[in-house]
Amino acid sequence: MRMTVWKLGGLVTGLSTFVILIVVDTPIKNYGAWEARPAMAAAVAALMAIWWLTEALPIYVTACVPLVLFPLLNVFGKGFGASLAETALSYLDPYNFLFAGGMCIAAAMQQCHLHRRIALNIMRRIGTDPRRLLFGLLSATAFISLWISNTATATMMVPIAFSIIVQLEQQLGNRRLVHYGAAIMMAVAYASNLGGIGTKIGTAPNAQFAGFMHGLGIEVSFLQFMAVGFPFVVFFLPVVWLMLWRLGRADHLQGDLGATVIADELNKLGPMKKTELIVLAVFFCTAGLWIAGKPLTAVVQSWLSGVKITTAHVEGGTAMLAAFVLLAWRRGGRQVLELRSLRHVPWETLLLLGGGFALAAGIQKSGFSEWMGGRLSAIYNFHPFSQVLLASATTVGISAVASNTATIAVMLNVLKDAVAPGVRTTVLFAATIAASCDFALPAGTPPNAIVFGSGYVTIPQMAKTGAVLDVAAAVLAACWCWLIVRVVM
Repeated sequence: MRMTVWKLGGLVTGLSTFVILIVVDTPIKNYGAWEARPAMAAAVAALMAIWWLTEALPIYVTACVPLVLFPLLNVFGKGFGASLAETALSYLDPYNFLFAGGMCIAAAMQQCHLHRRIALNIMRRIGTDPRRLLFGLLSATAFISLWISNTATATMMVPIAFSIIVQLEQQLGNRRLVHYGAAIMMAVAYASNLGGIGTKIGTAPNAQFAGFMHGLGIEVSFLQFMAVGFPFVVFFLPVVWLMLWRLGRADHLQGDLGATVIADELNKLGPMKKTELIVLAVFFCTAGLWIAGKPLTAVVQSWLSGVKITTAHVEGGTAMLAAFVLLAWRRGGRQVLELRSLRHVPWETLLLLGGGFALAAGIQKSGFSEWMGGRLSAIYNFHPFSQVLLASATTVGISAVASNTATIAVMLNVLKDAVAPGVRTTVLFAATIAASCDFALPAGTPPNAIVFGSGYVTIPQMAKTGAVLDVAAAVLAACWCWLIVRVVM
């Protein structure tokens, strides 16, 4: 990792803030029965927030800070050994297993190129004239991103997008498509970010939110999350398409220009193979069990009456079972999911999830959460919808300069006690959606950076289009969550 001035500043600022909160006598150094524990939790939270938002260290390294500091500072008030055990359990949360299993299913799709086949067929069915081709690329990319990471989706779709642009330029006498090329590339980035909002495994912030709510005693099932997240994706995709088409139409393209390149890409894949059918079948079975998570949990609970079972346990167990099936199933002498394919899975995300859950537990059980709630009473007294809109807009703004996972890890803990209990779930859901809505800057998300490297996208193009989408996303996330979360939850 290259240490820049920005990262060095974040490293020093984080350590300085940590030391100040530990050493200086503040109101939380002796907070009633909690004694100095709120100050200890505040110091660790400030350190992690600054390091996450500045990426002073890799975010998964920062996520391991609670494992070291919570026991040493006795944040849980149970002594070193018990505090270490309680902190470590956060890294074994059921949602870590759900996300791990989901990533294994995604790896199997990538290994047999099933995700590529699905994307190309979606594009072919929507249409291949310039407007439909742009919308088809958006829709296909968003659908794939529902199930695999936004970075993996963008990495897979960029070559397809590049092939489309090159083919169109050749058909037009090698005229460079300055505007439509940028629109096509930004479609990949924006849809990769947007699609992940739709399911609980689509992107890390979704799992962070579900795990955080689980820690508050609120279960968010796969179907409940999808009932909120997926319609948002459906509603916002046409908005993204409209903004990108306004940019792309400046090249004055007409006719059915994209059919050849999509047909060529499908021909390269050949007929559907039995391995792809196996992966597809396992995926559909797993998704069906996730959607039926709540009734399935009730059945399992009736079998194991002496053990507390939640939807998180059932969904996580289902995901891991699917992963083991794919690893064990052999076709043509090869595993359907080979071990070498797992090398490309972002396992460090599991550390990030665990670190976020550990931080939330430390803030809650140290008394710092109670103290912070009292200090944020001004926001607490805002109109409920204003609280939702403020949370959404603030999260979009922070995610423009920090990763979505780091942003939501900080915002969940800050917002939990800043808003009224009756609107808390709505606020946290809106912030979770907003964390994945960064469209303005190349550094905002990996997909933005990936397409910026194509040479077809300029910073002014992305900033001008993305800034409008950022504002629209913040407003839509707030309005949609205000309307639907109370109904679903």
